[in-house]
Amino acid sequence: MNQLKPRRSGGRAARKALRAAPLTEDVRPVRAGLEGGTYNPLTNADIARIHDAALTALETIGLADAPQSGIEVMTKAGAILGEDGRLRYPRALIEDMLSVAAKDLTLCARDPQHDLDLSGTKVHFGTAGAAVHIADPVTGDYRDSTLQDLYKAACLVDRLDNIHFLQRPIVARDIANNREMDLNTIYACVSGTTKHIGTSISEPDFCADVLELLHMIAGSEDAWRARPFVLNSNCFVVPPMKFATESCETMEAMIRGGMPVLLLSAGQAGATAPAPIAGAIVQAVAECLAGVVYVNAIAPGHPAVFGTWPFVSDLRTGAMSGGSGEQALLTAGCAQMGRFYGLPCGAAAGIADAKLPDMQAGWEQAMSNVMAGLSGLNMVYEAAGMHASLLGFCQQSLVLGDDLLGQALRCIRGIEVNEDTLSLETMAATCVGGPGHYLGSDQTLRLMQTEYIYPETADRSSPKEWEERGKPDLLENATARMQAILAEGSRCRLAADVDQAIRARFNIHLPAG
Repeated sequence: MNQLKPRRSGGRAARKALRAAPLTEDVRPVRAGLEGGTYNPLTNADIARIHDAALTALETIGLADAPQSGIEVMTKAGAILGEDGRLRYPRALIEDMLSVAAKDLTLCARDPQHDLDLSGTKVHFGTAGAAVHIADPVTGDYRDSTLQDLYKAACLVDRLDNIHFLQRPIVARDIANNREMDLNTIYACVSGTTKHIGTSISEPDFCADVLELLHMIAGSEDAWRARPFVLNSNCFVVPPMKFATESCETMEAMIRGGMPVLLLSAGQAGATAPAPIAGAIVQAVAECLAGVVYVNAIAPGHPAVFGTWPFVSDLRTGAMSGGSGEQALLTAGCAQMGRFYGLPCGAAAGIADAKLPDMQAGWEQAMSNVMAGLSGLNMVYEAAGMHASLLGFCQQSLVLGDDLLGQALRCIRGIEVNEDTLSLETMAATCVGGPGHYLGSDQTLRLMQTEYIYPETADRSSPKEWEERGKPDLLENATARMQAILAEGSRCRLAADVDQAIRARFNIHLPAG
């Protein structure tokens, strides 16, 4: 082995200059679409049993309350309507629909650089939820959420690199009319970010207006259909094992309108889903497989996300516990089932039961996000900002979540083992006649920005340095970063002529930019 003398490259000043240099997307230490799949709480035998149990449930129990339009399209495909009004699904029908369902799906963003490749085990973190309160960590108070809060959340997500998509995290409670709330929700989101957006639609009658608005934003119906940048998050079932009639009608309209859908089954273990974790997964899988039949009976291969999204109950009280270890296991197990079917899969993680961004919130959000990512979940919803088991949303927590998700993504990326990273040549040059440390080596300087990720808000200084700097507080750092981003304003507001046309057609509540 060559005993090379280590070359120094300017020491601390060089390292600081290297850290300040912008990195291209392909060499960043973390980015959207890193591949997970190394954590598997279910064995192959477990997966087979859950799959078989789900098919048995669909064959023997079936689902109730489908709209007449859904009954017609699914029975034509091969589902069986019983005298009890429940639709049941032969195993062969499930297999046939899985064979035509969209697999390697890409969800579009208004800016193509933010498109989401959902193939394989590629992982993306984003927001979601329908919080009705804003949590203020400075005062400790909760207040009603507003459209302006939603717009600010969109602006923050647009600038936070480790949050890859925006699904509406809060409800604009200052808009009483549901039609106007749905339209203004979309408007506020697209005004704040060019990343992919998800939203729900309150009633089927609103679908035509929603599509008209999206056509105006896209430039035309053809442009919208070519690159649909908004997904319909659709709670098409009301667990246990019933269709949500109006949501199904909305889903049908959105499929015809070219909008991707999230097939969202959100049972609560011990309440609206079986208490065992395995049983909650079985029911969620069965309900979402019924959704796969539904979607592909209407439009084979239509873009749909397999949204097995069961939650956990604290069985002492019956209340939801989104920050529990059981929730983390549920989500990881659901990710494995999505991989088993080869379907793009989304589920919930990152929820805190804690009311504010504190130590409890930190462990709750980190645990489930890391496990979801390592399990290869394509879309990790509710990954940042959510508190009080989805009742509260915190803007500072969204900023802190960007750092947290950066660390989670680094875990997902894993450890690269090759001739360079094994480091034998560098070890020899350092240890034999060298300085005895690696701080100034070419390898250290070359890899410090691509092998390691550095937090924006967290403090890694020594106690002495921390004290000399005035003992900076994590929450203060997050608030400062949040305010700096919001002070710059949105980079994504619509062109003036488009905005004027939209405001002439719809009652837009957000002030003109």
